[in-house]
Amino acid sequence: MRRRHILGSLLLAPLLTACFASEGGDSESDTSEGSRLRVGLAFPPAENLSPYGGDATLLSRLGVTEGLTALDANGAAAPALAESWRRENERTWLFTLREATFQDGSEVTPAAVAAALTHATEAEPAPAALSGVTLAVEADGAAVRITTAKPDPVLPLRLSSPSLPVLSPKAYEDGADPVGTATGPFELTKVNGASSATLDRFDDYWGGRAQASGIDARFIADGTARAGALRTGELDIAESVPVAQAATLTAATRKETATTRTTSLLLNAKTGPFKDVRLRAAARAAVDTSALAKGVYEGYADPGAGIYGPAVTWADGKRQQPAERSGAGNPNGARITLATYDNRPELPEAAQVLKQQLEKAGFRVTLEVREYSRLESDALEGKFDAFVLARNTLLDTGDPVAVLASDYTCDGGFNIAQLCDQDVDKAVADAESEADTDRRQDLALAAEAKILGTGAVVPLVHQRIITGVAGAVRGVLLDPYERTLVGTGTRR
Repeated sequence: MRRRHILGSLLLAPLLTACFASEGGDSESDTSEGSRLRVGLAFPPAENLSPYGGDATLLSRLGVTEGLTALDANGAAAPALAESWRRENERTWLFTLREATFQDGSEVTPAAVAAALTHATEAEPAPAALSGVTLAVEADGAAVRITTAKPDPVLPLRLSSPSLPVLSPKAYEDGADPVGTATGPFELTKVNGASSATLDRFDDYWGGRAQASGIDARFIADGTARAGALRTGELDIAESVPVAQAATLTAATRKETATTRTTSLLLNAKTGPFKDVRLRAAARAAVDTSALAKGVYEGYADPGAGIYGPAVTWADGKRQQPAERSGAGNPNGARITLATYDNRPELPEAAQVLKQQLEKAGFRVTLEVREYSRLESDALEGKFDAFVLARNTLLDTGDPVAVLASDYTCDGGFNIAQLCDQDVDKAVADAESEADTDRRQDLALAAEAKILGTGAVVPLVHQRIITGVAGAVRGVLLDPYERTLVGTGTRR
């Protein structure tokens, strides 16, 4: 089953907002109506703001949706709609709910939560956070009991995913409609196609009244236009400012954040020239990652070291050296199609540099660039020989093993590399079954080495994200996991 890529955030509760870099502020502002925030986002809705696909992060970054848990600054599960939880046995967890209200005025009850999560398990395509996972949810007093088909030691982390929000029963009368049915501090009231959205403050939010009275969001795929709108005062916040535009912003408005995002070259290991492991090795040898980090990203990135970047601090010094399976073969003019998307402005330029490097090695390269929503299905179906992807490795669940399972295993729902390798699947399965955090991380790095050894993925750079923030704005949530942006304390 193919599953949509989540591009990018779960709103953290007020007690968690301090975990990420912000421009100040407590969340109490009951004495003032506050100003509206004008926010420019890089990715327009691709699926009518369905919470189960790539639009899930749009909803969480705008403070609309939230789930049972969130992520803290260390990547651990933290309370959200669930106040606490405990593991009853290997396959069963009990999550005790806090008192909260949906934006349509109905109460967040265990029955409503169970119905919401059950709906997510039945979605087509399924949320990436549920890749390879089967679970059943039932109400139990003031709690919900979740039982998985097999032991899942990271279930609390999994439930922090932006793609597993809790919506009111009204939302599921026709699909999963987040307009006026979520639980976050801002209520989505109007959506103007793929151009803009209007949000108003939800005064009954369990975590306290937001300081801003609402949000006027614009979806601006052109990064230069986003940066320009910030400079001219049309926006208060502009996400993902292109590195080429960074110098046009003042130091006070340019916020740089190390993230868990890695940009990689994915090679189709199932069909076409890169089915040959020797040609994958030739492509890997042709790539100069330092040229990309210094040139294309102008120093706002580090050369690719692995699937996990330097923001994943526990991987530092523990990464295992991959065992290469083959030496480089002779491309001998092999024709390949290299694709990427332009929502992240650096990617087309990076792909152009890669095209030159691969051609120098003997490949004949056709470059194809589209907007992401027009490209994703073809990428997932393996229609390209090579693909440049910027992927936040901890976005879907916060679990380092989850991205390996979804992106590089035979049954993975986001396997653009079309990789299906028994050694890789076993290494990932070993990591998935481990409950101890330190041991799980070690096994994740062992699986990473197996994956890199296939040559199906070439880590290019680990990017630092630039967010444009107007001088008068405070409390923006600069999140390395890219799940948050606007919270209760964000104001101007």
